[in-house]
Amino acid sequence: MAPSTSLDIANRGPTPASESTIQTWLSEQYSSTYADGRRCDELGYLQCKLILKPDRFTSPHVFKEFAGLIHRAADATGVAYHHTPKLQERPEVREVLFLDTGDFHLYNHAFILRRRISYEDGFPVDDPEIVFKYRSPDMMVAQAMDVRPRISGNYKIKFKLELLPLKDRIGGVRRLLAHNVEFGLSQAPEADRLAMTSLDHMSLKELQHLFPPLEIISCEGPDDVALVNQCIVEELMQDICELDFGHRRRALANLALWRSRGDHRAFVGEFAYQLHFNGPDDISPKALNACERFFIELQQIAGDWLALTTTKTGAVYRLKGNPPQAHE
Repeated sequence: MAPSTSLDIANRGPTPASESTIQTWLSEQYSSTYADGRRCDELGYLQCKLILKPDRFTSPHVFKEFAGLIHRAADATGVAYHHTPKLQERPEVREVLFLDTGDFHLYNHAFILRRRISYEDGFPVDDPEIVFKYRSPDMMVAQAMDVRPRISGNYKIKFKLELLPLKDRIGGVRRLLAHNVEFGLSQAPEADRLAMTSLDHMSLKELQHLFPPLEIISCEGPDDVALVNQCIVEELMQDICELDFGHRRRALANLALWRSRGDHRAFVGEFAYQLHFNGPDDISPKALNACERFFIELQQIAGDWLALTTTKTGAVYRLKGNPPQAHE
């Protein structure tokens, strides 16, 4: 029987390190290969996320207000909290675009494709970043998905275990596996690069050539690819602190607000922190337990802030009523 993908911890007593749920999830990997014989990717990241209601974000002071809640949760669970100088600076600004067909063929098959651009002083900087990901609560399915793009340039694969609160109440955790590939737009073939830069006509068939996993999707209607819900997302992101879970495991924590460009309508916020490791044996069970305790405690302290039934991407897709999908 496969391990459960959610856990209610509200009434659970102390758990021995050997029984850590996160440790069990991290260890659930399968020895298999892709079609070309390459070994399947292994988990290398643990990312914890709290999705937040947008109406709290009314001024830059909110970032410092939430930092106070993080500090309280850290003190309550014995996690060291270290200030970051960026908390005193203005939030970073990034532009995020999601691409899909009009009927959301990618999203409805658990795929996500986005382009992200950083801005400084109102001007874009660096190479636009393309992120293609597949998400599932099923470890075997997510690990078996070969997300390598069909490009000759450089790319980076990130296979993540994502932790979210339960959908119906605070005090627990559920998981999503996110199998991602990232690359700078300059690394894509010229035709794809031009299409993703200008957002001119691009078809699902062209995306399937660039991202082979999409070949499982059949489309019997229009297959034009465009901005999801005609929305350009403006992301305000602030590094809040560094969390020290002990045993040489630290995580940079940040807070982000997503709003639509133009009318500046805020529709979702997110608090997140991430641990990087080389295999499940590379991270101490005690550090994982500290990470889990902190995650649960912050849910309790920040309960009035939480939006339990969505993700940031899900919020973009639901702007015009697309129902939530199982992979969310």
